[in-house]
Amino acid sequence: MAPQVLVNCDMGEAYGKWQMGPDADLMPLTDQANVACGFHAGDPTTMMQTIALAKQHGKVVGAHPGLPDKEGFGRRLMDIPPHDLYCQMLYQVGALKAMLDAEGMALNHIKPHGKLYRMIKDDEKVGEACFEAIKTFGVPFIGLPGTAHETLCKKHGVDFIPEFFPDLWYDDFGQTVPIL
Repeated sequence: MAPQVLVNCDMGEAYGKWQMGPDADLMPLTDQANVACGFHAGDPTTMMQTIALAKQHGKVVGAHPGLPDKEGFGRRLMDIPPHDLYCQMLYQVGALKAMLDAEGMALNHIKPHGKLYRMIKDDEKVGEACFEAIKTFGVPFIGLPGTAHETLCKKHGVDFIPEFFPDLWYDDFGQTVPIL
């Protein structure tokens, strides 16, 4: 039996009048929508609009939390104490989950954005703090196989969904090469 490949797409990354990405065009083509949770991008109205779009197309929705860095689109390294990261993860994913509940939809997964995704993979204290929050929600984590993403999932009893990025470069060890 061939492995199943699902397409996930980062969406809802607009805020206010500033638009980002052709979400309406991409939603029919994706299986899973990773909805920005307001820190690196997104705002409450955009989050609800993206949830409604996913519901209209019968797609599942996951949380796409990021660092509090709208100016840098969540791609800059930030020195944030682990407890604060734990609180920020609970806050962002919890907000999206409440919105999904209001629409009769379930939270499907968690896939962090940008630098937070890499920090969880590369910094043990960050990873532990974030996974203390992630395990609260009882949903799978989407991450890079063979990295701390997978190890942390096993350690914390979180289901792991491996992913790859067809549009990024990988080094000889299977790790993505950072773009910023």
